[in-house]
Amino acid sequence: MIVGGGNSAGQAATWLADNGHQVTIVIRGDDLAASMSRYLIDRINRQPGIQVLSRSAIRQVDGAGRLERVVVEHLITSRRHTLAASALFVLIGAEPHTQWLAGSVELDSHGFVVTGPELSGPVRHRPAWEKLSQDPYLLETSLPGVFAAGDVRSGSVKRVASAVGEGSIAVRFVSEHLVRSGGLVAAGPTSG
Repeated sequence: MIVGGGNSAGQAATWLADNGHQVTIVIRGDDLAASMSRYLIDRINRQPGIQVLSRSAIRQVDGAGRLERVVVEHLITSRRHTLAASALFVLIGAEPHTQWLAGSVELDSHGFVVTGPELSGPVRHRPAWEKLSQDPYLLETSLPGVFAAGDVRSGSVKRVASAVGEGSIAVRFVSEHLVRSGGLVAAGPTSG
């Protein structure tokens, strides 16, 4: 089961079908033409192992210890039906919604947040960084003490597992930033 109608969803669907898997693509729109390249649509149309459910959305997932079923709702009729599924891939976009950050932190040419060693030279020589006398942490943005993790970060691998890992690392970096800036006193041994 693949949710999404862009090129990433089409590539995943054709790869899975080419490797013997039955694939259902679930999209909210009328058809794939709105967001997928023609060559992928043609490949999907030629592949008997791929079914496209348009004007539909996933409403429920279920299983005992693993995914077994997905409930899909048709958005026009509100009719729901249950499909067997052993995997669910959500590929609904890789466009960062970071317009609100422009001017506050450095963004790359695609709008992703630049962090750590990828920050431009001029950013690293701003007074805020020179005052700290330290390079930014790996996930730190151009604004000291502000961190980015997951898909919004420039150069990230766009996978849930890595985003979770980056998030836990960012928590550690926030703590270290607070200690280095005097905003948090490191806990010492307690006397009993």
